[in-house]
Amino acid sequence: MRAPQSRTPAAPRRPLIGISAYVEPVDWAVWRGVRAVLVPEAYVRAVTAAGGRAVVLPPDDVDADVLAVLDGLLLAGGADVGPGRYGQQPHPRTEDRPDRDAGELTLLAAALAADLPVLGVCRGMQLLAVAYGGTLHQHLPDVLGSEAHRPAPGVYGAHPVRFAPGSLAARTLAGVQQVNSYHHQAVATAGRLTVTGWAADGVIEAVEDPARAFVLGVQWHPENEPDPRPITALVRAARGTGPPVSDHDEGVRVAGSPVL
Repeated sequence: MRAPQSRTPAAPRRPLIGISAYVEPVDWAVWRGVRAVLVPEAYVRAVTAAGGRAVVLPPDDVDADVLAVLDGLLLAGGADVGPGRYGQQPHPRTEDRPDRDAGELTLLAAALAADLPVLGVCRGMQLLAVAYGGTLHQHLPDVLGSEAHRPAPGVYGAHPVRFAPGSLAARTLAGVQQVNSYHHQAVATAGRLTVTGWAADGVIEAVEDPARAFVLGVQWHPENEPDPRPITALVRAARGTGPPVSDHDEGVRVAGSPVL
């Protein structure tokens, strides 16, 4: 008679984090200008390092059924949000992607309805603000008089940042005093979101919905930072363990809900 075999308990399933994808013409091997669905690998590496499993989400506004198998949503950076979404005419420097706007807003509406953790990065934060009734500065140099937040093509800037005490942003990013920067648009008004982070020049750097467990937008690119805590916090929230909380949590709680 064979002795019973011992079983090793299965490892917990990694949280599945959907990352909204770019669709852009790209070159590889012998191919030139082929439209491809892609995300910068830095997003995937950051999700994986935090204990999550990245799932790439091409633009698709037919439905949001994929959210039934996801544990969190990351709205990635990229091209500008269409100004018609917030009642403006396009600026000459605006370059939008209507397919991304439609697909990501479909996902976002369903994610919020399901109380799924959501993180918006750069464009993703701007999309969050627009979804909650806010508006954007279409070309930040017109407001600031400089290219400080996008100093040169493909070159990240760096600047100080401060957070509202007790906010999700402050708890998640305790000790962070400087972030990277690469954007020519910015949130002008946050609608029903709460603004909880600012650059020294007044540009909005973080927004959140304190009425929900985890809805956070950051204007910089944490996937390219040595300290990718916003993405780590998203994965923790998706796992159900919640974001990191400092010893100085003052409990900012302001109700807000989106109109999409």
